Amino acid sequence: MTHSPVSSALAAIGDWPVDHAAAVVVGHDGATYGTAGDQRARFRLASVTKPLAAYAVLVALEEGALELETPTGPDGATVHDLLAHTAGYDFGERTVRAAPRTRRIYSNAGFEVLGETLEEATKIPFGEYLDEAVLAPLGMTDTTLNGTPAAGAVSTAADLARFAAELMSPTLLAPESLQAASTVQFPGLPGVLPGFGRQSDNAWGLGFEIKAGKNPHWTGSANSARTFGHFGQAGTFLWVDPELRAACVALADRDFGPWAIEAWPPLSDAVVRALTAAR
Repeated sequence: MTHSPVSSALAAIGDWPVDHAAAVVVGHDGATYGTAGDQRARFRLASVTKPLAAYAVLVALEEGALELETPTGPDGATVHDLLAHTAGYDFGERTVRAAPRTRRIYSNAGFEVLGETLEEATKIPFGEYLDEAVLAPLGMTDTTLNGTPAAGAVSTAADLARFAAELMSPTLLAPESLQAASTVQFPGLPGVLPGFGRQSDNAWGLGFEIKAGKNPHWTGSANSARTFGHFGQAGTFLWVDPELRAACVALADRDFGPWAIEAWPPLSDAVVRALTAAR
């Protein structure tokens, strides 16, 4: 496969109404299929922090520091619920809006509690644990957690390409752990996908949003239903399409809004077309 068709597709970020942007597409073997923009430029990730944080928690689960059903958060909730956004917390406050596992309420507060739960179990600050468990082993030297596990990381396209490759061919987790993380947990729960409205089945894995049957969606119409990943309020996204055996990262310095809803799906569709045509 040549890199030029994918790079040509990614060049559309040059038309985005942002000051700076960068994008990269990688394959399951870690090969770079195309890039656009400065791959070492650092961007706020906002909620694209959550998959990184979730991966650290998954490592802790494998190490035995936590168990998926360890109680934490609201009464009746567990680590499992915090990862899957089913604990019942409000979006930003630690106010309980629903009983656990009755609704999918996307929650920054839940991920903050998740970080605290890991700290209590390991006696290690969350940022330090994230670095030792995920960032350092993957060579993500330009990624830092400057805030909460919900939205506080800063990173680069180059670093997130390494993480995306890990999400296709795991080296830090057992394959079955990644499979669980990218499989719908507590299916059939309604909820709101931020920016894209109410979903009768707001599919989510363990720290990763799953496209499933959602429409509209921030990925492309050509992405498979198995596509998983996350987008962030800072104008960032990362998706992995297991059927395509490729992942796409795009970072920008303008907050999510109508521009992103208009720009992101066509970019993803162009990437899928370029990859498909090149194979």
